[in-house]
Amino acid sequence: MRMHRRTLLAAAPAALARPAPAQHAWPTRPVRVVVPYAAGGGTDILARALGEALRPGLGQPVVVENRAGAAGVIGTELVARAEPDGHTLLAVVSTHVMNRYFLASLPYDPVSGFAPVAMLTRNTMLLIAPVSAPYATLPAMVAYAKQNPGRVTSGSTEALSSFIGQELARRVGAEIPDVSYRSGGQLMNDIVAGHLPSGWTSTASVTPHVPTGRVRVLAASTATRTPFFPEAPTVQENGIGDFDLAGWVALLGPPGLPEAIAARLHALLAEAYADAALRARFTALGIEPDLRPGPALLAAMQREDRIWAAAAAAGHIQRQG
Repeated sequence: MRMHRRTLLAAAPAALARPAPAQHAWPTRPVRVVVPYAAGGGTDILARALGEALRPGLGQPVVVENRAGAAGVIGTELVARAEPDGHTLLAVVSTHVMNRYFLASLPYDPVSGFAPVAMLTRNTMLLIAPVSAPYATLPAMVAYAKQNPGRVTSGSTEALSSFIGQELARRVGAEIPDVSYRSGGQLMNDIVAGHLPSGWTSTASVTPHVPTGRVRVLAASTATRTPFFPEAPTVQENGIGDFDLAGWVALLGPPGLPEAIAARLHALLAEAYADAALRARFTALGIEPDLRPGPALLAAMQREDRIWAAAAAAGHIQRQG
């Protein structure tokens, strides 16, 4: 059937007035952020703080749901299978990518199986030593370790800090055995008491012990210095090039999450991060903000995936189970 020009012009305003696709009306109900770790941990605290900050811009509550278990796999799989409508999101730490190489199997691909929304924070790891140790710098520690093979051990609390310690030992060609601890608090207690020659742990674990004057910070694991310990040089500054390893917390969505929703979430996060009150809360909690958009988060995850793949191929990572 032929339609005249006048009819087309009359129909145009009606077409423009049609409702936009559903994703533009998002969210239409509370947004659930799944934290696949226990309540009260750093990721849980961060997710709840951001949920409060995001609520005004979203116009809907943000409900944080803890689904701990299996090194984060249980809660993560829930989100991997969720509807990609922006109402179910995931807050994970960097072991999300590492799990591919440490666990026997995963029911999802940690990189391509999710939609990247935003990098949220950076967790700089610090190399620390007791003041009673016969070295006060990283180069001096390395020299001592080479002269005394096996006598300088490196404490760690999880896969990342263990890998950082052993990667440093490999890079400098020294024998620095790993000593596993169940928590940063236990590790720090042994550092303060002089029982542990060195260790890698988070800024949050180190901060309360600095006033004792019994702890030395030798180096930071990241390419740039941490604002919490600006006087601590990086490993790279100590002459070990391209050494940049850190923990992080990121926000992901199910595969197929519309890019428009991810972009709006990042924009709302940027507004929240600009708030002085939230920045002060981050500082009080020992949180180092590092907001990056989805594409930058994906690039960071892909980089780390290559690092862990190479380490696994070289036999530097032992798979569990």
